Amino acid sequence: MPRSITAFSNPLVKDTRALRDKKHRRETGLFMAEGLRILTEAREAGHLPVTLFFGDGTRHPLLDTLIADTEAAHGEAIETNSYILHKLSGKDNPQTVLVVYRAFDMSLSRLDRTAAPLWIVAQALRDPGNLGTILRTGDAVGAGGLILVDDCVDPFSVEAVRATMGALFTQRIAHAAWDDFVPWLRAGPGQLIGTSLKAELDYQEPAYVEPAFILVGNEAQGLPQAYEAECDLLVKMPMAGKADSLNAAIATAVMAYEVINQWRRKA
Repeated sequence: MPRSITAFSNPLVKDTRALRDKKHRRETGLFMAEGLRILTEAREAGHLPVTLFFGDGTRHPLLDTLIADTEAAHGEAIETNSYILHKLSGKDNPQTVLVVYRAFDMSLSRLDRTAAPLWIVAQALRDPGNLGTILRTGDAVGAGGLILVDDCVDPFSVEAVRATMGALFTQRIAHAAWDDFVPWLRAGPGQLIGTSLKAELDYQEPAYVEPAFILVGNEAQGLPQAYEAECDLLVKMPMAGKADSLNAAIATAVMAYEVINQWRRKA
């Protein structure tokens, strides 16, 4: 049975609120997520909370199922009020359900490249909104997941988790330094496709092969020259207007759909 907490001074409330800080997330190996629809998707993908907070008077069949499954997995469900939920989420109009999950293992070695024909690789990605859009794109096109290379935005930050709209739980995610990613990639099949304004090859010209790894660079700097040199293909998208480049997440989406549409036409 859920217990009730209504005091902000409660240690569990304070520890949960501290998960908004990256240092505390790393120390505890935990992160926050909110919203019944997203949490239901997480449950369906096999992820159950360590702790579940829900607003007093909030009852819904999906919430009842989530509470039951959480408690069956030895997690804790806690009934609270809108003030506590506001303090936990930092939003003026918080969701009525907020939970704490254990962070995923993001080691590169756990990825099976044969699990999907398409993967996305982001180097030095800094914006949580871009990370969210890229993960949602990966989910939409059936990609295996996202590999974050070098110093990237924390995928478990409150902002990033919100931006993924649940795709954090449906896509595999890994993190590695470039010097570790390249040997892993070259140890098996995989076509590395870089996007660059300096490329001469139009993105619709090459024949993409499975498994394909789309590599997108930092929002402001793009890919370092050495990283471009490692790519099997370096392509660009035509820019007919005055803008000299696309947003990193949009460019990723355009590339992902080009690759899978080629394969769909051949099927």
